[in-house]
Amino acid sequence: MKELFRLILDHLRTTFLGIALLMGASTALASYGFYVGSDLTEDGTVLIGGSGDEPSGHWLEIVPRQDHEPGATIQVGVTDEARYPGELMEIPQVDTTFKFITMDYSEYAGFPPPLTNGGLNEHQVAGRDIWSPSRDELRDMIPDPQRGPQYSDLARIAMERATTAREAVEIVGAVIDEYGFSTYGGNSHMFADPSEGWVMIQYAGDAGLWVAERLGSDEVRMSYPGYVNPIPSDHIDFENLTLAERDDPEFLASDNFISFAVEQGWFDPDAGEDFDVQAVYAASATPSGTAQRFEERLRDLAPVSLEEFMAVVRDPDVARDTTGYGQVAALQNELEHPELARLWVAPTSSVTAPFIPWYIGVTEVPPEFRVHRYLYRDAASEFLSADYQLQEATSFAFQTFSRLMYYACSDPVRFLPEVTEALVGFERGLIHDQASVEAIAARLLDAGDAELASEYLTYYSNTEARNGLRMGEGLVTGLDARIQAFYDIPQPVGDINAGAGVDCSPEGKIDLTRRGPLASAAAALAERTDEPTVATTADVYAPGEPIEVLFANGQGNTTDWLTVAEADAPNDSFGSWQYVGATGGYAQFFAPDEPGEYEIRLFWNDGYELGASTTITVE
Repeated sequence: MKELFRLILDHLRTTFLGIALLMGASTALASYGFYVGSDLTEDGTVLIGGSGDEPSGHWLEIVPRQDHEPGATIQVGVTDEARYPGELMEIPQVDTTFKFITMDYSEYAGFPPPLTNGGLNEHQVAGRDIWSPSRDELRDMIPDPQRGPQYSDLARIAMERATTAREAVEIVGAVIDEYGFSTYGGNSHMFADPSEGWVMIQYAGDAGLWVAERLGSDEVRMSYPGYVNPIPSDHIDFENLTLAERDDPEFLASDNFISFAVEQGWFDPDAGEDFDVQAVYAASATPSGTAQRFEERLRDLAPVSLEEFMAVVRDPDVARDTTGYGQVAALQNELEHPELARLWVAPTSSVTAPFIPWYIGVTEVPPEFRVHRYLYRDAASEFLSADYQLQEATSFAFQTFSRLMYYACSDPVRFLPEVTEALVGFERGLIHDQASVEAIAARLLDAGDAELASEYLTYYSNTEARNGLRMGEGLVTGLDARIQAFYDIPQPVGDINAGAGVDCSPEGKIDLTRRGPLASAAAALAERTDEPTVATTADVYAPGEPIEVLFANGQGNTTDWLTVAEADAPNDSFGSWQYVGATGGYAQFFAPDEPGEYEIRLFWNDGYELGASTTITVE
C-alpha cells in the first residue's frame, strides 16, 4: 500500500514542478480535453475526456431524443450581463434531436443557464468545450452588443444533431456562418467518434472565423487551451485564399479564414509558407507546456488503458477545485446497440470524485445527482421552488465530493493519496463489471425488450452512483473526524468569494494548529531537547489499544513519516504508517495484535534514514 502512496506522491511532485516551470498561475485554472486515437489504446477504443472550469454547482442531465414541431426555434446567445454584452436570438430547431448525456451548470462569464460543455450522444459522438483565447486584436473586434450562439449553445447543438465528429464540426461551422458567434474571448471544442477526433477553434471578433483539425487513430492531443497545428501549404488554395478542396481533408475552416488574415496583414500568401494558425490568430503562438507534457505522457503510456486515462484526467495538475466535473468516454467501433454507449462522469472535480458509468439507455438520474441550489446562480437572492423541495432535501453529490476535496487537499500529501486509492479501487471494480453489464443488456435488446434493457441499465447506473456517493460520504466523515479531533479549524478572514479555489498540490497544505493536551505535550517535548525525538504516552499497550505518539525536532519535510515496526526488524520493514509533514506534533496508531517488542520510528523524506525511535511493549 505504501508503494502505491509513493507512486501517487511522486506524481504529485513532478506534476506541480512541471506546472510551475511551464505555465503561469493565471493559466493553470481552465477547462481541458484529452484525446487518444484507437491505435494507441489498449482495447482499440477512442478515448476522450476532460472537464470544464466553472464556479457554479454541476448536475447530471440525460436529455431524451425529441421530435420538434415545424417552425420550432431555440434561444441562443448572451445577455447584457455577459463579459462581452450581447443579445439573445432565436434560431431554427431541427426536426429531431438526439439523446445525449451531459453535465449542466448555471454560471460562467454571465451567460444564461443552463450551460453545458458537451457530453455523449446516442451516435457515440462525444464533445468537450475548452477555452482558447484569441489574439488581442480579435477580442477588440467583438461587437457591442454581440449576437449569435455561444460555446454552450454550440456544444448542445452538436450533441443534438451530429452523427460523427466531422459532422459536429460541419454543423457548428454552418451555424456560425449563418448566425454568428457570441464569445467570452475565444473558444474551442474537441469532438470524437469511434474513428477519429477533431479540434475546432472559434475566434473572437465579428468575422465568424473558425478552423478545425482532424485527429487520427495514431494521435494524442491535449487541449489546454485548444490549439490547431499549422496548415501545410499544400492544403491552401493561394489563388482564392481558401483551404484547398480535398477528398478527405485534414482541416476544415470558415471560407474567410485565410483571406481575413491576409487582409489584416497577419499572413503573406506570396511567401508560399504553411499557415501557422496559432501565430496568426491565437493569444499564444505555441501549445502550452502543460499540453506538450501531457501529450508526451499519453504517448509513453500507449497502449493506454481506460484506468490509466482516468488517472490522466484526474491529475491534480489540471483537476482541482475550479474543475466542475470529470468526463471520460471510450468510443467503441461496431457497437451494435446505441443504448450501450457509455459516458463516465465524476460529479465534481475527479481529483476527489469517482467516475460513474452512465449509459445512453439510462432514463433517470438519482435526485442526489440532479440540480440543487448549492452554488446555483442567484440562489442566495431567491427562495426555493416547492417543486424542488424533496430533491433539495437529498444529499447533493457535487457538494459531498467538494467537501471531500476541501478536507483531502488541506494536506494533500497526507490525505489525498488515500482518497485516490479509494476512488481507483471503486472504479476498478466498475470497469471489471462492464462486460457483464453490457452482455445482460445486449441479450435483452436482442430479444426485443428495449424497455426492460433500459430499466436494467437505469437500475445499474443509479445503484453504482449511490454506492459511489456513500463511499464519498464515508471518506468525508472519516476525514472530518480525524481533522477536527487533532486540529483547530481557524476562523477565516476576508471575502469568502475572493479566491482562486482550493489548491490540491503539495504546496496547498494548510498550516493547522494542533489542539488539546497532546499538542501541549508535543511542544514541551521539543523544549526538552534539540535532537529529533519520538515518545509515547505509555510504555505498555494491550493489542489494538490506541498509541498516542509525540515527535519533536524533525526535519519538517513533507514526506517525513512515522511507522510501527517490530523492534528487531530492519529499517525497510514497516507496519502501519503515516506522513507527518511537520517538525513536531503528534499522531495516533493502534497497537499490533501480536504481543512483543515494537518500535515507533521516524524516517526522513519518504526514505529509510532513521531520525528517531522509541520502544513499546504489547502484551
